[in-house]
Amino acid sequence: MRYRQFTFDELLIAEFSCPLESDLQAMWSHHNYFVYVLDGRKRWHTHSGAYDVLKGNCIFVRKGATFVEQFFDAEFCVILLFLPDEFICDALRAVAPQEFPRQETHAPVLPIETDATLEAFFHSMMSYFARMQPPDRALLELKFRELLLTATANPKNRELQAYFCSLLKGPQASTLRQVMESNFCFNLSLEEYAQLCSRSLSAFKRDFQKMYGTTPGKWLLGKRLALAGELMRNTDKTVSEVAYESGFENLSHFSRVFRSHFGAAPAAWRSRQAV
Repeated sequence: MRYRQFTFDELLIAEFSCPLESDLQAMWSHHNYFVYVLDGRKRWHTHSGAYDVLKGNCIFVRKGATFVEQFFDAEFCVILLFLPDEFICDALRAVAPQEFPRQETHAPVLPIETDATLEAFFHSMMSYFARMQPPDRALLELKFRELLLTATANPKNRELQAYFCSLLKGPQASTLRQVMESNFCFNLSLEEYAQLCSRSLSAFKRDFQKMYGTTPGKWLLGKRLALAGELMRNTDKTVSEVAYESGFENLSHFSRVFRSHFGAAPAAWRSRQAV
């Protein structure tokens, strides 16, 4: 496994990695990040679908959680560049963001058009990972700004432009609802949800109660059970797979709350639906 990371005060993070890990793994980040695949293949799974990422592909993953599936027909090598909301907004305020398209909802993973300019940018990053000493912070900031300006300059990246427009309009206004609707199926702590929403835990609980009229714990349990019921009814996934993909890490706890909510154990409830 080859791995190199640059970190500056947890604000800008760049990684080059050729991991050897297997199967399906949960990954979460409180920063947005770009993924550029140098070799191999992985699949990002979200609540709204799956995204195959192959050699030469680039995606933008919104802050939150995903499941990442590994394939072994080739070594997987990737560049990951993590960017906080504040840095994105600061870098783009001067580029006429009023010209960006607007939309209300945003997918958790946004495919990025990889033209020759963007491809050249990612390959230029490899020289920094090859050095013994990390690059100067000011230089790395310039490279991150270059990435943002290059990606948003391509008119084919309208979804990315629209998401950045939502950040520039005021990330606090819509962050909580977007974060919760996109990440309820992941077994994150309330502290992690609060961090994703750019709030303290107390502010997160207060704003959540105001928005949804219930506590985060009750809302999460209801959403996860509804998803579990949908997966049990419409897929052939095992009970263990359904529990994991619905945000339950403990199978016995899942079976207990499923029975309490639906009136039968998961396997028995599925059999009834097929009648």
